[in-house]
Amino acid sequence: MPKKVDVAVLGATSLVGEAILEHLSERDFPLGKLYLLSPSLSVGEEISIAGRDIVVQDAEQFDFTQVRIALFAAGAEAAAHYAAKAAAAGCVVIDSSPQFRTDAAVPLVVAEVNPDSIADYLPRKLIASPNAATIHLLKALKPIYDAAGISRINVVSFQSVSGSGKEAINELADQTRAIFNLSETENNVYPKRIAFNLLPQIGAFLDNGYTVEEMKMVNETQRVLADESVAINPTTVRVPVFYGHAQAVHIETRNSISAATARDLLKNTPGVTVIDEREDGSFPTPLDAAAQNDVLVGRIRADISHPNGLNMWIVADNVRAGTALNCVNIAEIFIEKYLK
Repeated sequence: MPKKVDVAVLGATSLVGEAILEHLSERDFPLGKLYLLSPSLSVGEEISIAGRDIVVQDAEQFDFTQVRIALFAAGAEAAAHYAAKAAAAGCVVIDSSPQFRTDAAVPLVVAEVNPDSIADYLPRKLIASPNAATIHLLKALKPIYDAAGISRINVVSFQSVSGSGKEAINELADQTRAIFNLSETENNVYPKRIAFNLLPQIGAFLDNGYTVEEMKMVNETQRVLADESVAINPTTVRVPVFYGHAQAVHIETRNSISAATARDLLKNTPGVTVIDEREDGSFPTPLDAAAQNDVLVGRIRADISHPNGLNMWIVADNVRAGTALNCVNIAEIFIEKYLK
């Protein structure tokens, strides 16, 4: 890698932005000057990272010619507003938001799954990251896809409130406190109370009956795999958990593969930890995944109703091991292979 690379983080005080800063400070990242940017009221805040105290700057006034890479973690609206400006200044943007995920001219990358797609960052100088649930799913399924092919994925994704941001975390905490105090609860982030409840809706409903989040999983999975023949049938559920997404997954493979073989493949996959000893408590939970970088996989078993079916349970920290880690991984590959 080059000696040092100057980097900007847009949305440095968001959940994903904070996780990106943690990764940059913990890894052997060739970090030169670091600029923290915000399009919001957090301008002027001071953040300590790797022994440096850095003041958050106004993104509107920032000169992107000062950096080679910008990691965007400020949402779709900010990405739409600042990406072209950054790219025009010669900066490569790695965006965590949904803004460019369906843009055919922008590569959609999971670093461990399709790293070669990073080469397509030109001419837009943009690279998009999928959402956390898609990242976790594909990191676990890619070795099986390579070994036996996958024709169909059925998945129920149980997503924590941190996927909706800090306001949702506060809403769950406030509602839980209110219930224990026998007080009324307020719903501001979600259409119904989330505390002690399950909401089978993430994103708006579409004409086909699926939600925006569910169709994201369909489109992003097919794009990253570059394989539209893989059928995906998702259901997404918001759950009263602060951090960590969990997924109950059933796949149909094109060629037969045993649960034991799949388990061995996953055990040898970087970024994946298998917890599956078939004894009480030998399975991963969101609590186990908290603050971890790996995707945790358990309950790996053959489908007793389908000759080429496999079931598994996938859990990961959606903030730390989702788009934040993926954006930093993409940046490291870009620096090593493509930065001139």
